[in-house]
Amino acid sequence: MTSTSSKIRSRAPFNLAFISAFLAASVTTPALAQSTSLPEINVSTTRLSNTGGNSNSGSATVPGTTTAPAPSIGIVGASTTVITSDDIARAPNQTIQEIIASAPGVQLTNLFGAVNGTGSVVDVRSFGAFASSNTLFLLNGRRLNEADLQGVDLSTIPIQSIERIEITRGNSGAVLYGDNAVGGVINIVTKTGVGGKPYAGRIEGGVGSYGQRGGNASVSTNAGPWSSSMFANAVHSDGYRANNKLDQQNAVGDIRYTTPEFTAFLNLTADRLQLGFPGTLANMYSIDFGATFFSTLGDPRATRTPYDYGQKQGNSVTAGFTKSLWTGAELIVDGGVRNKKQQSGFFGDPASIGGLNYAYVDSTLQTWSVTPRLSMKNMFGSISSNILTGIDYYNYQYDSNRSQQYFDPPNHVYNLSQQTVAGYWQQTLGLLPTTDFSYGGRIQYMSLTARDRYDPTAPFGSLAAQASPLDKTETNHALHIGLEHRLNQTFTLFARAAQAFRTPNVDERVVTGPAYQGPPFFTPIPQTFQLNTQTSYDVEGGVRFHSGGFDFQTSYYDMHLKNEIHFNPVQFFNYNLDPTHRYGTETSASLRINEAFMLKGGFAFTRAVFEEGAFAGNDVPLVSRLSGSAGFSWNVWHKYLVFDANARFWSSRRFDNDQPNTQPLIPANATIDLKLSGTVDQFFWSAAVINLLDKQYYDYGIASATMQGSYAIYPLPGRVFMAKAGMTF
Repeated sequence: MTSTSSKIRSRAPFNLAFISAFLAASVTTPALAQSTSLPEINVSTTRLSNTGGNSNSGSATVPGTTTAPAPSIGIVGASTTVITSDDIARAPNQTIQEIIASAPGVQLTNLFGAVNGTGSVVDVRSFGAFASSNTLFLLNGRRLNEADLQGVDLSTIPIQSIERIEITRGNSGAVLYGDNAVGGVINIVTKTGVGGKPYAGRIEGGVGSYGQRGGNASVSTNAGPWSSSMFANAVHSDGYRANNKLDQQNAVGDIRYTTPEFTAFLNLTADRLQLGFPGTLANMYSIDFGATFFSTLGDPRATRTPYDYGQKQGNSVTAGFTKSLWTGAELIVDGGVRNKKQQSGFFGDPASIGGLNYAYVDSTLQTWSVTPRLSMKNMFGSISSNILTGIDYYNYQYDSNRSQQYFDPPNHVYNLSQQTVAGYWQQTLGLLPTTDFSYGGRIQYMSLTARDRYDPTAPFGSLAAQASPLDKTETNHALHIGLEHRLNQTFTLFARAAQAFRTPNVDERVVTGPAYQGPPFFTPIPQTFQLNTQTSYDVEGGVRFHSGGFDFQTSYYDMHLKNEIHFNPVQFFNYNLDPTHRYGTETSASLRINEAFMLKGGFAFTRAVFEEGAFAGNDVPLVSRLSGSAGFSWNVWHKYLVFDANARFWSSRRFDNDQPNTQPLIPANATIDLKLSGTVDQFFWSAAVINLLDKQYYDYGIASATMQGSYAIYPLPGRVFMAKAGMTF
């Protein structure tokens, strides 16, 4: 293996999901998914709302509907889960990623102990190392996934600002949203203050293990048609490991004007993060400038990269309006701009044979978007029709300077410009009072220009050869068809089929082939920015059951993928995999014993295998076959004393880079989280313990390509304590 610094130079900055590869060479509320009392959400916040058929409201008081369990949260035939603000407030582990991971079919990989969720990657339907690029995250119906590989940092969203989280599994969401919606869509809907008190606020502070301390505050106003809300939070942690200090601040503000015929909004966000990169701990041989040395895992809190770090600053402005055109028809227009700057320093392992090898990366990404759409709801005799159609335009400008140190001139300057324009149509028909049918399609055009300006006279932050220029256009499409049939007020059958796509992002194109030929001379190889677009085809079927306080949902899915994009963490380049196959079952259940006590749980069986090629029949790395969660919520003494518990478990999984399936496995494990909380008048408090049994574990690691039993890992913290208190006003 090569030195750590040479690995990182070829990659984009601050890529939390993949730093380890370079440095080492519930169900929470299934019942609420079918609840009839979800908060009312304006259609401008999400394309997944109000697009269902006859039973969309799940209420017999609405003409043409039934009291049967409500269907999916917008995509008929899909397996869904909704996590409400109450679930979030009561969850023992207060990171968005851990809360989402309590839903069946969702797995996690963690790099840095998940302080505030930093470095945690959500994996919907088993995509392993590239999970962050195959799950689409939305904030109020707008894309959070951007054109780089850094992944969606959910920790930038103040958790107290969330009204609910909508999880739609499978690739049917690609019709409405396009790229990245291969494993599923996770839509985070925030609070707006509309219809609330004239003035309200909340303030909270907390402390925890490893020097963690933080606070958050929110305020909302409501006067006539005008409303506003603002949420802000800050967190500091020394981190579980050396060189793992975190400092982060986030804020989001929203102003709205709401009338029956017209609504408008303006949303502003800002975030800042600084984080130390502790690197992996290894038990493997490493090769550095022709020499070989051996390192051991040693102290799990130690670091091999004591000077590596990443910084990120972001801000965004989004505005839009909804105008009623005629009865049942609304025009929704919104657009925005997002700016993201990232700086990362990678100095390698000072104990390695090569000593300190410097690399500094400074990147900016600007995203412009305009997304007008039309929502039409009509009745054709006894058949109801919901249509959502629109156009999405996105413009990405990416610039990345690579140098030896921050004060050196860059020797590589990557400039990539990408534009996409897409049109889509999705219609849901209430064919019968008991039957909904949905179909839809999307056509998306992409234009890309990529350049690499190379200065051989600059200090060698990267020795890679100048990449060949690329000018590329392509057209892709997505399709969906779904059906839901309510046998009675207890049972609902659902099924769907879909086709989706994922185009390579700018970071993946920067590293599209081995950078060097060797050993012994390591001759630079020009790269091309060329990668094929990934496509997927899947089918799914299942059943929902609702009776009294008991809710149950189970489904089976089968997915086939071509040209799946993957990173080789030993030779350090991206490439298209041979065809892969994913299939499995996901089951969730909840039982409300009485008003004070509720049981909940979920289970998933997941297989991800290579379908063709040299590894045909082998497991895809970083996917656990079995996973699940179980817990309860207990109001011990009204709202004054509340006890919540959640256990999450996962089976063993293959190390990253172990496509041959010859290395040992990452061990199976489980964690138990507990939380006591209470409210007295306007005051509230909570005390939580995470990983109650003090498990010493890891869920991400990289296997050696040549040495049996050799690997590198990110150790995760044992028992963690958290205490918080605050007040509302």
